Amino acid sequence: MSHLRVTLVQTDLAWQDPAANRHALAEKLRPLAGSTDLIVLPEMFSTGFTMQPETQAEVAGGPTIEWLQELAAALKVTITGSVSTRDGNRCYNRLTWMRPDGTSDTYDKRHLFRMGREHEHYAGGEGRLIVELNGWRICPLVCYDLRFPVWSRNRSGTDYDLLIYVANWPARRRYAWQTLLKARAIENLSYCIGVNRVGADGQGIEHSGDSAALDYLGQPLMPESEQAFVQTVTLDRAGLDEHRRRFPAHLDADAFELK
Repeated sequence: MSHLRVTLVQTDLAWQDPAANRHALAEKLRPLAGSTDLIVLPEMFSTGFTMQPETQAEVAGGPTIEWLQELAAALKVTITGSVSTRDGNRCYNRLTWMRPDGTSDTYDKRHLFRMGREHEHYAGGEGRLIVELNGWRICPLVCYDLRFPVWSRNRSGTDYDLLIYVANWPARRRYAWQTLLKARAIENLSYCIGVNRVGADGQGIEHSGDSAALDYLGQPLMPESEQAFVQTVTLDRAGLDEHRRRFPAHLDADAFELK
């Protein structure tokens, strides 16, 4: 398809209360039926950025994933976001890519935020996820991954067309969030979307939102806001393809391997 409709959901989150968050999100999302292709939720949207997975992590395929499956089917839309997840004897900050037909893929956050001691509570992921939606190739990543351009890199120049970050990014580092999202779009010749939460979490950490949809030049497709919102942007494939044709910077990129 020449266009992709993506809905950004910037919202406050009830601290460590999955049922309350699922209910609130469902109320926000139900009106979107038939009007979007992809809904993007924040990082750990069911709990907030909890470092208590021993009590808060859901088993893989648990209630929040069942909720995602039911909602995606009802709205006939793909939904993504991350959840604190227990899988075997390890816990992960796991993003789920849920399709309306009930199939899904997952990505475990690679870079764990050591300043918040995330690495002491969660295991890091080993590989990226590239998914396809309506002919668009999409790479969904999680929060702190934004600071690591090698991991985010569009290695062939056409690995993906849209880079997504779901986040709980604190307000005190909002300038880094705003700047790095633009950099990732420009350097990867790709659309880039970042969805962050608003409000204070259970640890008193404030979040300013600043969710963004950027084109391949790093130009905003919508205004930033510190308020909760649900907003849909339309991405244009023809413009992206033309930019890559006229400015194929990826052809001069340095070769490397991830180990």
